[in-house]
Amino acid sequence: MRVVPVLVSMVMLLAGCSAPPPATAPPPSSSPATAPLVVAYFTDWGVYGRNYQVRDVDTSGAADRLTHLVYAFGKVTGGGCTTGDAWADLQKPVAAKDSVDGAADTPDQRLRGNFGQLRKLKQRHPRLRILWSFGGWTGSKGFTEAAKDPAAFARSCATLLRDPRWAGLFDGIDLDWEYPNACGLTCDKSGPDALARLLSALRTELGPEALVTAAVPGERGKLTATDYAAASRPATWLSAMTYDFFGTGDTPGPTAPHSPLTAYPGIPRETATTDAAVRELIGLGVPRTKILLGVGFYGRGWAGVTAAAPGGRASGAAAGSHEKGIEDYDVLRETCPPTGTAGGTAYALCRGQWWSYDTPETIKTKMAYARSNGLAGAFAWELSGDTPDAQLLTAMATGWS
Repeated sequence: MRVVPVLVSMVMLLAGCSAPPPATAPPPSSSPATAPLVVAYFTDWGVYGRNYQVRDVDTSGAADRLTHLVYAFGKVTGGGCTTGDAWADLQKPVAAKDSVDGAADTPDQRLRGNFGQLRKLKQRHPRLRILWSFGGWTGSKGFTEAAKDPAAFARSCATLLRDPRWAGLFDGIDLDWEYPNACGLTCDKSGPDALARLLSALRTELGPEALVTAAVPGERGKLTATDYAAASRPATWLSAMTYDFFGTGDTPGPTAPHSPLTAYPGIPRETATTDAAVRELIGLGVPRTKILLGVGFYGRGWAGVTAAAPGGRASGAAAGSHEKGIEDYDVLRETCPPTGTAGGTAYALCRGQWWSYDTPETIKTKMAYARSNGLAGAFAWELSGDTPDAQLLTAMATGWS
């Protein structure tokens, strides 16, 4: 059973939207035996224009809340794992003001950049485990070649993790293949067992104690293209990307929340919800205790909108700080605060712009859903969109109680 705060339901009714129906994922056989996993991605490019540094993970309080940090992205090139942005990863000198311990990098320092700072972060928070993620939306093409020789791929990844310059920093590998045996930015025809073979090879190469995880789609069509039950067996967990169901790629609308928990009256596709993705994964044979629910720390928005409720028409994508149609929660909470809720997530109409995004309150509702359905935890994409005091990440960590 899904818990919906009374206040959220009242706001929805006042905004003209019906409360979402109760989530219908099959009842869990038992509650998780361990504390929930609280996972979030940190992007290498965030240290540039966004100026989100590893230090911010510490000063915001996020490091105290996280169980796992996922560093994105390494590349998959020539069938193997390689660094993504070597300058940001290990070469860029970090000034004292941006350093976890307040000490600036020196010219003769062997390891600088994000990796040097992640090592300092891990020393300060010894319980925090760190994964290195490979792929991503623009970096998934290389997985097709890697799937031809999973053992060679796994060996290259293990060698990279054990590089003497940062040996011991990473506790495992995350694969963000968008999408195996399906289409993302490019299309793949490696077969439904390709992801499972890569994960199995990594498990064999890295050993039973290593973290071996994968991000998986939230869309039903893509979920049925791969054997995710087989993929889950060698994996520590699978992270369901339960966001971006709708967005400004659908211009000129209708406007729709990009990360609804459940269906709501008028939703363009009733299967495009977090609940539907979770039910699909469970139905495919993925154990509940290996599923992480995904939360986006950003909103998607349209311009030229007059209708407050979802379903309105638009003239195009709304302007964003870094990309059209996308904006960080930390910005939206000030510039376009929520005016309603639909499907368990917030939306806002302001000055002709319509945005949908999660708030601390809606995230707590999603965490209650995850807990009641016996999931392993939740993950966030990605930390730079949160507030300086990590309000969204805190809601993820405390929403299970």
